[in-house]
Amino acid sequence: MEQPRNVSKSEKDRLLEKAMTEYGNDVYYIVYSYVKEHSLAEDLTQEIFIKFYQKMDTFREESTLKTWIISVAVNHCKDYLRRWDTRMVSISNKINDMVKGKMGAPEQTVIEKERNSELIQKVLSLPIKYREIIFLYYFEEMKLSEIGACMNINTNTVKTRLTRGKALLGSTIKRNEVYKNG
Repeated sequence: MEQPRNVSKSEKDRLLEKAMTEYGNDVYYIVYSYVKEHSLAEDLTQEIFIKFYQKMDTFREESTLKTWIISVAVNHCKDYLRRWDTRMVSISNKINDMVKGKMGAPEQTVIEKERNSELIQKVLSLPIKYREIIFLYYFEEMKLSEIGACMNINTNTVKTRLTRGKALLGSTIKRNEVYKNG
């Protein structure tokens, strides 16, 4: 097994800048697919790049930098969603929404319209194990082997989840069409 490499501060700074420029949007969209809230996705994306900077010495170049960063992002999101305080905030937000109603500020309306893009909404409604595979495959254009590497699962498992996710997505879209068209 290869040892982690020693990276100078200037090299770390350069690599961080490169990673943020090249993969910042990718990381943000992955995070958003988990948390479904723009401002929270921005905060978590920043945390991921801080974690990336701190753990850069552990990158052994066994995969591409993109695969490694996405792996860090996926794990960070899963950790975030598992935290007790996150679940409590989510429950509090749902209760507040029910009490206040859904009327928001004009900028909130714009955000809601953006969020309601039908296909993205359907993808976001899938169970997480299918949603993450579909997102990485179609939106990030990652290869099945790269997805397997960054999620720490077998490539055949990725293929199975992609197939099942597409089937679920297809049936959701068909049900919606039948509902709309009567």
